[in-house]
Amino acid sequence: MSVDKVARRASMVRRASLAGKGRRRSMYSNGDGFDDGFDMDQDEMDLQPPTEVKKVPEGQIQDLTEEQLNEVFTKVITGGDPNVGQSNVGFDYETSEFKVNTVISNVAVHFSMDGDLIDIEGDEARDQEKYVDLIKNRDLLVNETGTSTEDTGDYPEVALSGIITLKNQFNFSERATQTFNNPMRQKGISTEPPPTSEYNSEVTQWDVYDTYLGEVERRIEAASLNEKSKPLGVKKKAGDEGHEVVVQNFQPEISEADEVITPGLSKAMKIMERIVHTNSEAECFQDYKYYEDKSEMKREDGRGSFLPLWRFTYSQAHRKTVSAIAWNPQFTDLFAVGYGSYDFTKQSTGLICCFSLKNTSYPEYTFETDSGVMSLDFHPRNSSLLCVGTYDGTVSVYDVRKPDGPIYTVTDPKQKHTDPVWQVYWSKVDVEEEDIPTTDSFYSVSSDGRVVKWVLSKSDLLNEDVVELTLSPAGQPEEVADDASTILGLAGGSCFDFDKKKEHLFVVGTEEGAINSYSREHNTQHLRGFNGHHMAVYSVKWNTFHPDVFLSCSADWTVKLWEKNTSRPIMTFDLNTSVGDVAWAPFSSTVFAAITTDGKVRVYDLKVNKHEPIGETRVNKKAKLTHVSFNPSEPILCVGDDRGVVTILKLSSNLRKMSAKDLTHIELESEMAKLEKVMIMPSNDGEEDINTLLEKAKALPVEVAAITQAE
Repeated sequence: MSVDKVARRASMVRRASLAGKGRRRSMYSNGDGFDDGFDMDQDEMDLQPPTEVKKVPEGQIQDLTEEQLNEVFTKVITGGDPNVGQSNVGFDYETSEFKVNTVISNVAVHFSMDGDLIDIEGDEARDQEKYVDLIKNRDLLVNETGTSTEDTGDYPEVALSGIITLKNQFNFSERATQTFNNPMRQKGISTEPPPTSEYNSEVTQWDVYDTYLGEVERRIEAASLNEKSKPLGVKKKAGDEGHEVVVQNFQPEISEADEVITPGLSKAMKIMERIVHTNSEAECFQDYKYYEDKSEMKREDGRGSFLPLWRFTYSQAHRKTVSAIAWNPQFTDLFAVGYGSYDFTKQSTGLICCFSLKNTSYPEYTFETDSGVMSLDFHPRNSSLLCVGTYDGTVSVYDVRKPDGPIYTVTDPKQKHTDPVWQVYWSKVDVEEEDIPTTDSFYSVSSDGRVVKWVLSKSDLLNEDVVELTLSPAGQPEEVADDASTILGLAGGSCFDFDKKKEHLFVVGTEEGAINSYSREHNTQHLRGFNGHHMAVYSVKWNTFHPDVFLSCSADWTVKLWEKNTSRPIMTFDLNTSVGDVAWAPFSSTVFAAITTDGKVRVYDLKVNKHEPIGETRVNKKAKLTHVSFNPSEPILCVGDDRGVVTILKLSSNLRKMSAKDLTHIELESEMAKLEKVMIMPSNDGEEDINTLLEKAKALPVEVAAITQAE
């Protein structure tokens, strides 16, 4: 390059720098040289006006307006793939319509490969460097200690255990302190499938016709059997005018359900129902069998407690009153409950339910009566027979195995009671009456003042008046008694009970508060009167072991203990409210239970405490208790109330103390002696003052007095 060209380019650079400082320069020509203006000084150049030159690009459209020339066109550069569609439409199942998919992926992968290169500044590179350092340190440790890599294994951490701490010292725990969670186990039992067989047949038109005719004949035969199942009618005893006894002997009506449910299937279904119910209430059955309150052993006063087990109810008896309870003597898990009403202004139909402890959810047998049930009792030997007394005076005998109705009933107004039958009692057979072929008999007492004996013959239910309850005072001559009964009328019988040893002797409680003893051999007048209650007597019960002692309870708030040869009570217990029922325990001669209208159950043991109960509990705060009964073999108590609920209570160990291991080994003489020790027996009726009895107790020998005080 020549020197002139170099100098010329240097001057051009200098001038361009001056023009970049805000000064305008004149446009130079397209030739190789510059205009003469460029050779001016700087001051002269500043004085020169700027020159504006407009060039029209090649290919520009001619004759454009000023607005068109000033119009600005905006161009946007996008990274989208022109091969990808911009208006994709898809179906939206949520709104059930087609929608435009606005999210479109324009990424196109042309090549991909996984490499083994790592970032030198990443965590993986640092871990790799640490591993290399461990290998080096392991080699140094092997050279110094002489330990080979075969002894330490392939892992360098084992060889460097003395140098590097591998355990976390903060949250590390030993294996011995860790618990082991047992895995869930499933137990499956496979049974053999029931045997099956293939059966095929063809049905023709005449087969259908023959089957139809057979069904019509079966219905005609069932209708004829239904006509035969009506009551046999009214029979009259020969030579006895007006003696009408209705004997209803029903035959079961054949139905389609009876053809499907056979006796074997019905029994299997009942067993299955009991098994399911026992499993659902396993805790209650475990308490019933094994629960014991160990804290009672440390009590010095001998008091006990009650454990509520079950509540028996029935949907059709929720507005009725439990008017009677009777345990079956043979099947001790079965008991019958009679439902009626003690509100004589609101009487309706009655109900009998037989419940079992093996199925506490539903009764085993149910029977409906035309009038409210007032009393019932199971036969002592034939456990399926149940005698029932109702509010309208009717007495009936049911066989619980036959659900069709009573097998014997008396509805004749001339023969049945005219008032409610308050109690019934099965008795032994009179073999002396040879002219009447009797099998069994029972007694009934009613408010009409009669005690009637009912005899079950082959087809009739015969009756005989045993005694008429008079209002005459005890100890009067026969002529005076007859005159008094004529003037005053008959006493309303409310309860009675027979002597366990001498069944011809029985005591009767009346609505007037009197208690009289009678004998079937002398039915003209009572043997002895027991004066102590001044209101209606609700229950009298002979002692289970002692033949001369019985209890009574009354609406005058008291329970009294009597001896059959003494007209005055031996002991009196004031419960501060009306007493509905009493019952002697079957396992001890000194234990009895009483219920009151305030919903409480009290258990007394005269050997432990003669004045206060050793067990007391409130069964229901809003209901009045009506009846109580001990189970004949198990330590449980059955209590009924006026709301149709029957509660089962288990007695604790202090409430059921026995003199033997079981009921079969209890000695009668020892139980009688135990009861006689706790009673202060007056020698005659004149010793009715309590001070006289206390002086008699002090006059006893020292040894006897000490034994009595200790007991």
